Amino acid sequence: MKKRYYHPGLISALVIPVLFWHFGNRKIQEITTSVMDIGIPPNLDKDKSNAGDFVELIRNWNLKKIKVPAGKAKENSDLYVSEVNALQKRNEKYTGIEFILGEENTYGDFASLLNDMAISKHEEYALDLEKTGNFLVPVTYLEPYPLAEPCLLCNDVIYRIDNGSIVDTIPEPTLFEKTQDFFIHFTKEAYILISGFLILAYLSLLSFKERYQLSRYPLK
Repeated sequence: MKKRYYHPGLISALVIPVLFWHFGNRKIQEITTSVMDIGIPPNLDKDKSNAGDFVELIRNWNLKKIKVPAGKAKENSDLYVSEVNALQKRNEKYTGIEFILGEENTYGDFASLLNDMAISKHEEYALDLEKTGNFLVPVTYLEPYPLAEPCLLCNDVIYRIDNGSIVDTIPEPTLFEKTQDFFIHFTKEAYILISGFLILAYLSLLSFKERYQLSRYPLK
């Protein structure tokens, strides 16, 4: 009697779990892009009647002047970020920072200053295109909270209500809920690999069954 082996099914039963582990645990790598958000000022009328007075107001504030060396803005990024954070921490009205830019400064210096604003999470800044060409950073003034205001949420207790009754403890998730949560995070490729593995495993079981029947009831 000639024995029959289902080699593709056996190989797949060993290889598919490895592929499933590799692709199922690998995160989809997204393309990393660098984007700079720059607000373009509107075109001014000849009489400049539509010009805003925001930059003009900042010019009259108490501004700390910081000279930006040509091509060195990125190297001094930590210093500039700390200056902006200190400005915001002081929280004094009509104060700010004026980063002085000259003709020798590069586009990289300007881009680095914008990146420093993103790092410090300071969303208010302006570029004085009309007069100086400097980078202006006004303080985002926050009104202090009154000390006498009562705390409305202090010492509050949150209860969980189930079917009209107060439940003191939150029940542990069931095995079905844990399994469902586990499969939710699978990618599309992982589901395809699982399906392929199950099909090949089923074919392998059929091959084992056929071999077992032939060994038990040999053909005469």
